Amino acid sequence: MGIFDGIGVPVVAAPMAGGASTPELVAAVNGAGGIGFLAAGYRTAESMAEQIAKTRTLTSRDFGVNIFMPDRGSAVPETQVAAYRERIAPEAERLGAAPGPAEWRDDDYSAKLDALLASPVPVVSFTFGCPEARDIALLRAAGSAVVVTVTTPAEARIAVEAGADALCVQGAEAGGHQGSFVDDQERTVPLLDLLTEVRAAVDVPLVAAGGITGPEGVRAVLSRGAVAAQLGTAFLRCHECGASATHKQALADARFSETAITRAFSGRRARGIVNRFLRTHGEAAPGAYPQVHYLTGPMRAAAAKAGDADTLHLWAGIGFRSAAEAPAAEIVARIAAEL
Repeated sequence: MGIFDGIGVPVVAAPMAGGASTPELVAAVNGAGGIGFLAAGYRTAESMAEQIAKTRTLTSRDFGVNIFMPDRGSAVPETQVAAYRERIAPEAERLGAAPGPAEWRDDDYSAKLDALLASPVPVVSFTFGCPEARDIALLRAAGSAVVVTVTTPAEARIAVEAGADALCVQGAEAGGHQGSFVDDQERTVPLLDLLTEVRAAVDVPLVAAGGITGPEGVRAVLSRGAVAAQLGTAFLRCHECGASATHKQALADARFSETAITRAFSGRRARGIVNRFLRTHGEAAPGAYPQVHYLTGPMRAAAAKAGDADTLHLWAGIGFRSAAEAPAAEIVARIAAEL
């Protein structure tokens, strides 16, 4: 697949759902020689289309759009979700909010797919599963390359058999949600080891993701056969990133020193900075995604607005302390200069 072969700097700006990825961030990374991705997760198809249209006004270079596969999740009893709602209600009330409706949604998957077929973008990537071979074929016929996020060699083989052009290989060090097809266990294989395993299992271009924040990490994954490195946390504090000020400040706050995998905020395993909410509620959170995500949504929004970093989901990879407060283009340029 030529899409990654043609970029000047082997750096991909990770799609970060929830507002962190913006058209401005995509354009800045593109302009510096990398390739940026929009995050369609949690957006409507209309909102996704608006972001695509804006991105096209800011950059003439190729970019990508990431879609969440609908996650039916495990059969978690409603009583467990109700108990968690009762548990976190005081947290929300303290911030002047109330728990949201714990409902399942398909994240507007079909409408987003239709929109991308009607107005194709250069690359479409998927997280939380692999689309059907028919959908991949339709996207490719429309002119889009297809990338699937994988966390095991078995997932890699499934994606390639379905027709994926390339894979995003996500190691255990990655911030945010684990992109596994089934959220049944914590992924513990380090990125470099996983790259070796996946490279032995399939023969398609691999983009490496997980704890990469600078040139040393980029060089390491390129040496293991990746065509590019995907960075997310490294861009969280940059000027063009849409993450909340509370989230950005927490990345440099000396009070926070480590990350952990938790279901506390969304019901799906995700890596974030260890704060009070994560420590207090992590073990009690049920494996109900996206129900818990919508349940905690109003509380998290209120926490971001109030500057309450101890109640906010602070998604971040293990190298979060290296995230620099700088323009995105400067971050890419520093990596390019040292490569």
